[in-house]
Amino acid sequence: MKDILLSAENVVKKYGDYTALDNANISVPKSSIYGLLGPNGAGKTTLMRIINQITAPDSGKVTFEGKTLNKKHIKEIGYLPEERGLYKKMKVGEQALYLAQLKGMSYNEAIQKLRIWFERLEISSWWNKKVEELSKGMAQKIQFVVTVIHQPKLLIFDEPFSGFDPINASIIRDEIINLRNNGTTIIFSTHRMESVEEICDHIALINNSKTILEGPIEKIKNDFKDDSYEIILDTNHLTTSESFNIVSNLENKFNIKINDSSEIRDILNFINKNHNIISFKKNLATIEDIFIKSVGK
Repeated sequence: MKDILLSAENVVKKYGDYTALDNANISVPKSSIYGLLGPNGAGKTTLMRIINQITAPDSGKVTFEGKTLNKKHIKEIGYLPEERGLYKKMKVGEQALYLAQLKGMSYNEAIQKLRIWFERLEISSWWNKKVEELSKGMAQKIQFVVTVIHQPKLLIFDEPFSGFDPINASIIRDEIINLRNNGTTIIFSTHRMESVEEICDHIALINNSKTILEGPIEKIKNDFKDDSYEIILDTNHLTTSESFNIVSNLENKFNIKINDSSEIRDILNFINKNHNIISFKKNLATIEDIFIKSVGK
């Protein structure tokens, strides 16, 4: 499809008797943030390594812009692995220049773009520091910059917020969103489900080496919805009826489940006769709920 930047179809990867991927499938739309989710050992890292051509699948097909993934595509991909790696004895600026030129940038182009990024992230004063002088979070910022500096079409971030305090995590999150808004496609792997809720457009959930869920995040959340609602009253007491059950409550906040034959309008009219309703909304499944339910099955 013309709107899909990268796809993996029925990808299988084995290491001896261990199957890391078992007919895994993903389709990553252009200019999207695509959450690659799954428990530890599910196969996410193996899939990312295949996309980066660090290893090859035993069978299946991976395509990039409709063409079979090949060595020419390496320059179009930026990869920030969970296990970071900078040369600790090198100076920050020297190392960033070196890594940028490895990605095919000229010295002058690298200098120009690195200065822009260093100023934007307020790290210009680090240029002549050695990496070993930096905290983990500071080193993370440098790795982020050298990952995105050559403006690849696809960026793969594996736990990009690891090591960041909340302020810097927010800064990097905003930069990731800006990259998406400017046309970059991003594969984003994390165990922080709140981050997935905040920034992802699509998700795939891999479990036991297989893709068990994939699609637009709002569609998946809608598929997991149930007939439960949150209602907040001006009192800690809710008069019940046969039309609904109280699932839980905390002070004046109640979660109720509607019986199949009941109409929401009638229930609201019933409650409103006895209480003042402050708010009423349908409960949507969170990504964490979906993750736990799907993996638990």
